[in-house]
Amino acid sequence: MERVKAVFNWSGGKDSAHALLRALKSGRYEIVALLTTVNRDTRRSTMHGIPLPLLQAQAASIGIPLHAVDLAPAGTMEDYGAAMARTAERFERQGVRCFIFGDIFLHDVRTYRERQLAPLGIEVAEPLWGRSSEAVMREFLGTGLKTVVVTAQADLFGPETIGRRIDRAFLDSLPAGTDPNGENGEYHTFCFDGPIFRRPVPFRLGDPFSRSYDVRLDDGSTRTYTYWFARLEA
Repeated sequence: MERVKAVFNWSGGKDSAHALLRALKSGRYEIVALLTTVNRDTRRSTMHGIPLPLLQAQAASIGIPLHAVDLAPAGTMEDYGAAMARTAERFERQGVRCFIFGDIFLHDVRTYRERQLAPLGIEVAEPLWGRSSEAVMREFLGTGLKTVVVTAQADLFGPETIGRRIDRAFLDSLPAGTDPNGENGEYHTFCFDGPIFRRPVPFRLGDPFSRSYDVRLDDGSTRTYTYWFARLEA
């Protein structure tokens, strides 16, 4: 079977690592790059807050080159779309025909990606797609992938959550209504060891700190979200 040349969209967290493990095991893909987005000022990943040197260390241990896309700190969705379109066009010229993601059930996000990539003849693949969060988490716990919490929603978790390993005890402690995988943004993780890595990725957590963001909702109102973050460093 001829493998499809692909780019894997890498967040550095558990779902991303889980989806990459599934993609590699399938034998269907020749993954030529791990693609991630980075705040151009902080040099950290846009959602998980992972510093670029640690993203590079993950990629080096996995054995797949990292391609980082710089994003403006307060950029719009239009800015993001334009930056990703330029990146997709670059990879399309290199023969890439598939972008792989680690989503589970975010239909609006998948539809947006398919709409952006289809004109370039690039398909979207989602190795974890269509399964329940509970089923995905059960499988994740059996993979041997090792992750720690590096971001947590402050109205659900205290600062002591930062640095906790994702295991059965953590899942049993989740507040009622929390998605086991954090698919609604409840928490984010950093994956540092397991079967996709040649060696563990060393890191330091530091003391947790909080930060608040104002988010404009679909109805035009604004809501403030506060998160705990790890002072994650290589």
